[in-house]
Amino acid sequence: MMAEGSRLYFAVTVLMCAFVSINGVGLNDLLERASQLSDKLHSLSTSLTNDLDSHFPPVGRVMMPRPSMCHTSSLQIPNDKDQALKVPEDELLSLARSLLLAWSDPLALLSSEASSLAHPERNTIDSKTKELQDNINSLGAGLEHVVHKMGSSSDNLSSLPFYSNSLGQDKTSRLVNFHFLLSCFRRDSHKIDSFLKVLRCRAAKKRPEMC
Repeated sequence: MMAEGSRLYFAVTVLMCAFVSINGVGLNDLLERASQLSDKLHSLSTSLTNDLDSHFPPVGRVMMPRPSMCHTSSLQIPNDKDQALKVPEDELLSLARSLLLAWSDPLALLSSEASSLAHPERNTIDSKTKELQDNINSLGAGLEHVVHKMGSSSDNLSSLPFYSNSLGQDKTSRLVNFHFLLSCFRRDSHKIDSFLKVLRCRAAKKRPEMC
């Protein structure tokens, strides 16, 4: 049976390839591909979180920063689907792209640190973290094509800087901060996925209650 990580990798690779040579592809199809990739991205981050939780020290949960400490927490976004349905399409796309861009540096840090974590699943964590980094870049490139289809008004992005270049000095702090950043990303990946699904639904002219 194909391992979970391999299945995710295969599915995401297929979706990444779908963004190649997409000249002439309509907006509906672009949003369908983007929402499928964002769904896989969220699934991969959830799988990574489960890997970390399998051997996470109890003290780590005490040390874990609050969600409000995530570097993207200042971004004003819809709290649920009903609110998202009221946001203009170009603004919703800009929110999704702003969140994606905000994770470029943090994911690079996680990718560089994963292989040396004090965790028995670090090889798996390292592999999946690199997949996350590759896949978020692919989704970002795909959304550039969506912007082109929707018009330049979708290009108003929010700046969400990430200032840290280290996860800490001791092994417990590094593991805790890795887990914290990943939990922030998992939360944001769910938001991105939700926004793109709303955009896909609107592009298909579905009724709000069907979204």
